[in-house]
Amino acid sequence: MNEIRQIALAALQEKSWDAKALWLERADVNVPIDIEADLGGHGGLAMHIPGRPTLNFVPPAGLLSRSVHTLEGRAVLIHALAHIEFNAINLALDVVWRFSGMPEKFYRDWTGVAREESEHYRLLAEHLADLGYCYGDFPAHDGLWEMAERTQEDVLARLALVPRTLEARGLDASPAVRHKLASGGDRRGAEIVDLILREEIGHVAIGNYWYRWLCAQRGVDPVAQYAALASTYRAPKLKGPFNVQARLAAGFEPEEIAALQRQ
Repeated sequence: MNEIRQIALAALQEKSWDAKALWLERADVNVPIDIEADLGGHGGLAMHIPGRPTLNFVPPAGLLSRSVHTLEGRAVLIHALAHIEFNAINLALDVVWRFSGMPEKFYRDWTGVAREESEHYRLLAEHLADLGYCYGDFPAHDGLWEMAERTQEDVLARLALVPRTLEARGLDASPAVRHKLASGGDRRGAEIVDLILREEIGHVAIGNYWYRWLCAQRGVDPVAQYAALASTYRAPKLKGPFNVQARLAAGFEPEEIAALQRQ
């Protein structure tokens, strides 16, 4: 297997991070891309998608809440971050294999995102192990992947509601998460959050770039189209405080941020 979209599909179906990372090592800039290949990306999630370890999924209200001034509390928070990053690997891989007909740069951009998300997960998983736990030890919720399922038929909806909505929430949450970890004495965890924030700004910027590119191709206004897609696909209504500096760096327009703040 020596084509980027096929490699992405193979990596997506792997359950372990190690196996995904091995596939991603093969997806370098010299690997060709077949942008028109129909790999069966529409009409239902087939095969073993998404590949991931066995997890105890619960509604968001059922997630554990522990003080970060305890070892278990810090581990619960790091586990939640690791879950987000594992999902982010799968989301980037899914965009690569599922949606055909985009420019080559689109697929290389998102393959690069998958690699960086993989490194984020590795850092968090190693830190979690240092705390005496591993991924899967605590309950998790599946909101990120549920939105991927809802938007599997339309790449514009996917870009609007995953990187520009759900993943952008991570930009807003990062300062508070970092503060929690630092106040609980977890300096290493705070350092990892700082690193992730810097790179996630770039990932959201990629989502913004391709969202606007597609809006231009379809002749629709990005702001009005976003509101329509958020309503159609039942996107969560975002609540502040918003990390305005990070959102501006990630390519959000001031009018978009102002609209969020008026909600």
